[in-house]
Amino acid sequence: MDFSRISDDVELGEDVKIYGFVNLYGCKIGDHSKVGTFVEIQKGATIGSHCKVSSHTFICEGVILEDRVFIGHGVMFINDLYPRSTNADGSIQTEEDWHCVTTHVEEGASIGSNATILCGVRIGKNAIVGAGAVVTKDVPPETIVAGNPARVIRTTTEIDNHGSTLLRS
Repeated sequence: MDFSRISDDVELGEDVKIYGFVNLYGCKIGDHSKVGTFVEIQKGATIGSHCKVSSHTFICEGVILEDRVFIGHGVMFINDLYPRSTNADGSIQTEEDWHCVTTHVEEGASIGSNATILCGVRIGKNAIVGAGAVVTKDVPPETIVAGNPARVIRTTTEIDNHGSTLLRS
């Protein structure tokens, strides 16, 4: 029995791997990307080629992941600056009552497990967001951010290919 829900309006590239218990609708996923278990990707979200989206992640409408982006386990994207269930008159909000704010993750960026990415930010090319970070503003290319709120720790040029900090004389 398959518990995945992939709607007919999902655009899948070549050789995309999708694991069980996912919910995908109205999104685009590029060639050779992987989507882990318990992931939801909403309409209007775009996943580039050669991306990896790990389990328990939520990618909402308005999120754009360029090519070669890594998303760790349990990453949460947000697309509304002022979320409310009702309007001022008490009526339940509908799609017409809010504005989707775009978030852009550039090529080669990595986002660690359990990070929260607020809407309207841009995470730069090859940047790294540490596990558990809360990103509230743009992350420059080639930088590493961590914490709540996320702040620059160092640049990616200060680490080697194995993730170790380079020693300077």
